[in-house]
Amino acid sequence: MSNSILKGKKGIIFGALDSKSIAWKVAEAAKSEGAEFVLTNAPVALRMGGINELAEKTSSIVVPADATSVEDLKNLYAKAMDELGGKIDFVLHSIGMSVNVRKGRQYYDQNYDWTMKGMDVSAISFHKTLQAAWELDALNEYASVLGLSYIAAQRVFHSYNDMADNKAVLESIARSFGYHYGKRKKVRVNTISQSPTVTTAGSGVKGFDGFYQFADDLSPLGNASADDCANYCITLFSDYTKKVTMQNLFHDGGFSFMGISADVMDNYMKAKGEN
Repeated sequence: MSNSILKGKKGIIFGALDSKSIAWKVAEAAKSEGAEFVLTNAPVALRMGGINELAEKTSSIVVPADATSVEDLKNLYAKAMDELGGKIDFVLHSIGMSVNVRKGRQYYDQNYDWTMKGMDVSAISFHKTLQAAWELDALNEYASVLGLSYIAAQRVFHSYNDMADNKAVLESIARSFGYHYGKRKKVRVNTISQSPTVTTAGSGVKGFDGFYQFADDLSPLGNASADDCANYCITLFSDYTKKVTMQNLFHDGGFSFMGISADVMDNYMKAKGEN
């Protein structure tokens, strides 16, 4: 049910690849709540996904942009402001990539050229996105900028590899830029630490199925879905959260504050008994 809480707001949504992606769900929810926005992704990602379908569905345009290129980002903001008729009220940064993970390199055996590429795409691009907006004065007062993170920024998950470092940097950028942009323009900058989510990107992590089930068993509310995350993003784009900034907000059904649950303990003891 729509409450039109984003009516009149203008945004940019990075990272909608296909109908499973969180960014895709955010676009659908934002449209339902009355927002107008521009969709963007890297040119190579646009060739892989069905973003034009989403654009048609949400009456949006697609502006290709490599988020690691400041020039591309400035062009994106300029075109978005021209298309939408004014400055931007919300930005979703839903971008992440590790070449080491894709190539099967372990955390203790990284190719550092790949490490730096992944850091640039997954984390430094968040800084570039904010800095490009700062230089163009592209964001309205109380605009909301969100990056998607994961609890591996705080805890070790054996297969998450260098993406854990990327997410830690992403969260640090949100805090630091959140201070500066808050002082300058009252712009809010936050990250959402989401549950393991069945997306094309998430499902590519080795052992994802077991990973997903463990989190679901441990969390008292179960894992948050992509649709749940989209709804949470909408609240953070809205005027109801105008004083929320510089936060890493856990959206994981309670997983982040659990030690052990009855379900997880029962499964563990059964497995020990079987052995």
